[in-house]
Amino acid sequence: MAQGKFMRVNGTTLWVEDTGEQHLPIILCLHSCFLDGTMFDELVQAAEGRFRVVRPDFRGQGRSAIEDVDIITMDQCADDMEALIELMGLSSINVMAQSMGGDVAFRLIARRQELFRSLIVAGSSACSEPADQGALFAQWVVDAGNHGFTGEILEMTMRVMFGETTRADPAKQAMVSYWRERIASLPKALRPAMKGVMHRESSVELLPSIHIPVLIINGEEDMPRPPAWSDQMKANLPNSKLIRLKKIGHSPTLEAPEQVLPEIVGFFVEPRV
Repeated sequence: MAQGKFMRVNGTTLWVEDTGEQHLPIILCLHSCFLDGTMFDELVQAAEGRFRVVRPDFRGQGRSAIEDVDIITMDQCADDMEALIELMGLSSINVMAQSMGGDVAFRLIARRQELFRSLIVAGSSACSEPADQGALFAQWVVDAGNHGFTGEILEMTMRVMFGETTRADPAKQAMVSYWRERIASLPKALRPAMKGVMHRESSVELLPSIHIPVLIINGEEDMPRPPAWSDQMKANLPNSKLIRLKKIGHSPTLEAPEQVLPEIVGFFVEPRV
């Protein structure tokens, strides 16, 4: 059973859930913007008895402390994760990173590769936003900060986070509705974290230095991080494997858990590419 607590690192307070089994290998879960560590609830269940799962909420998100700043950068989040790892005494870490979690993971692992065993990135990339998409997303950040997640802002967020097929699938409406309600309740104060993702710098240049095994999971309907961006990651990571999912969007672990969770657990048991 996961236990949660607040932990003080780098001048902020992070909420961290930890299943706590000291004798088991570790999975560190790094979540998407707009979501939080609870997006990995089903992974915790799938990994029960085999892995210790540690799930922090990034600064300014989830249950972690609100940040009254202009922007929370990916480098700041990587700094926080490095400090948290040291505080908790973690090593030989498997990382499960979704969306912005991948942006943080590449920065973190490139700095301290000796701490890590393997990496999975889902619905993620290493590049910055191209100019046209960046302009659209920059306005989205402003609107969400001013008005919250309502109306077209909420609809835009749902189109980003979940594929068209998933949003139209009657069998997945309970999951989609759950996250719609969660996103609709997000505070305007999410804006600094959101801005950090949308204005992130590229980390493509870091990828050739990452030699641990990496599994890339990409949905064909991923609007914000399209398939070509995963192909770029695959080409630049020296020890990587790519799985592409049909009719799945930006959140594979939520949209297709029956396909994705066995791949995740299997890869972490024996990370071969």
